[in-house]
Amino acid sequence: MRQLLDPHTFLWFVMGNPRITEKLRAQIEDNENFVSIVSIWEIAIKYGLGKLNLEVPFDDFIDRQIIPNGIQLLDIKLEHLKLVSALPLHHRDPFDRLLIAQAIIEDILIISADRVFSLYPVQRMWE
Repeated sequence: MRQLLDPHTFLWFVMGNPRITEKLRAQIEDNENFVSIVSIWEIAIKYGLGKLNLEVPFDDFIDRQIIPNGIQLLDIKLEHLKLVSALPLHHRDPFDRLLIAQAIIEDILIISADRVFSLYPVQRMWE
C-alpha cells in the first residue's frame, strides 16, 4: 500500500518518538512510503528559523533519513496545485492543503494526527 507521511509523522517516525505506536510503526515499515517535497520544504523552513532541532545539519538529516528508510519523495504536480485552489477552507495551512490535494489526486493514504484532514475526501490513518 502506498502512503503519504505528513511532516510530523515522518519526523516522529525517524526520530523514534513514542507518539508513533508499535502498530503505526509496523504500518509504516510494512508499506511503500512517500514524503511530499512540500513537507521537506516545511521542515527546512522550521529548521532555518530555529523552530526545529534535528541535532545534525538539515542536509545530513535528509540524506540519512529519506533513502535509508526507504522513503520516496512525492513531487508537486500542476494538477495538485489546481486542486488546492478548489479545496474548501477547512484547513488554512498551505502546506497541509497541498498534502491533502496530493493525497486526493494520487489516491494515497495519508498518515497524520491532524483530524482536520478527515474533513476532506482523503483516507487518513492515525492511532
